[in-house]
Amino acid sequence: MSRDYFDRYQYFLADGKFRIVPGIEIPIKGSDKYMQYKRGKDRLDKISQEYYNTPTFGWLILLANPIVGSIEFMIPNNSLLRIPFPLITTLQDYNRNIELYNLYYGE
Repeated sequence: MSRDYFDRYQYFLADGKFRIVPGIEIPIKGSDKYMQYKRGKDRLDKISQEYYNTPTFGWLILLANPIVGSIEFMIPNNSLLRIPFPLITTLQDYNRNIELYNLYYGE
């Protein structure tokens, strides 16, 4: 699993068509990091770069914080964001939860 690119849509493509990507739960770990989000100053790609050394995992941070909504520019100022950490373990959790989702709801 590369830290530079992770195709989160690969499990939802069948016969050239995309299925709806469900909201997969990212479990809380004792190793997770937390930060206070400053609206107008912070961006998820910059936060991803800071914690994961790549800007491509803003979606993962947003997925780990469903309480703030699903659109970056709607995150309330001063929200406490959970940064799932470490990245590789979090991506393994994500993959495992996708497999469970597909088992329960079909592919």
